[in-house]
Amino acid sequence: MVADARRFQEGMAAMRIERIYRFPVKGLSPESLAEAVLEPGGTLPQDRRFALAQGDAPFDPAAPRFLPKQNFGCLMANARLARVRSAFDPVRGVLRLAAPGQDPLETEIGTPAGKAAAAAWLTRFLGPEARGEPRFVEAAGHAFTDQARKGVSLVNLASVAALEHAIGTPLDPMRFRANIYFDGLPAWAEFDWVGRDILAGGARLSVFKRTVRCPATEVDPLTGERDIPLPARLREQFGHADLGVHASVTEGGRIAVGDAIEALLPG
Repeated sequence: MVADARRFQEGMAAMRIERIYRFPVKGLSPESLAEAVLEPGGTLPQDRRFALAQGDAPFDPAAPRFLPKQNFGCLMANARLARVRSAFDPVRGVLRLAAPGQDPLETEIGTPAGKAAAAAWLTRFLGPEARGEPRFVEAAGHAFTDQARKGVSLVNLASVAALEHAIGTPLDPMRFRANIYFDGLPAWAEFDWVGRDILAGGARLSVFKRTVRCPATEVDPLTGERDIPLPARLREQFGHADLGVHASVTEGGRIAVGDAIEALLPG
């Protein structure tokens, strides 16, 4: 049980969750949360629930499977999506979209008509970057994550600060589009968690890989400009293109801003 797990003290300061975010639509803006309940084997609730599938993407909602991000609207290929502000109300099933130069849209996204309206709106915004006839899609139990294995992503704010110092440029941590941002651990020490379990609030997570950064991080999350080649800067300064880790949820529970994070002894 989580309560009986052996803890392993990392660093001098207590680790704690500083921010929690979900991204209801893949590639679009984040929604800040004060707390969330994680379920075993799942993602943050509503995270990457929806996506804009490009017209040539072989995604079938009736038989969902993992596909690489290039099949969907994503910042790696579509930097201008950073200028879209989205908000999802899961109680009402309503999605709101707004962007410069377009009339805002509010639509019941659970209906075929609502999905068609969202697809048309985003297709107009993407312009020539839209391939074929894009579809706004979801599938029961499926999440449009960048990993075939479901889970949550975590970023150590000390690692972001180390990268800022190395390149001499302030960085918005939202460039890394993580679910959980935490503090209290030395920079890059989170890489030692791979293959180990951590406790985050009332949940237990199993860290399974480092997060390899793609050109999505080059995009300013406010302006949509591709302004800093962060994967290249990481390789130049640190010999790798990684920042953050991915973890699967092995024991569910509540997490909240301010909750402690503890790393467990191996074995």
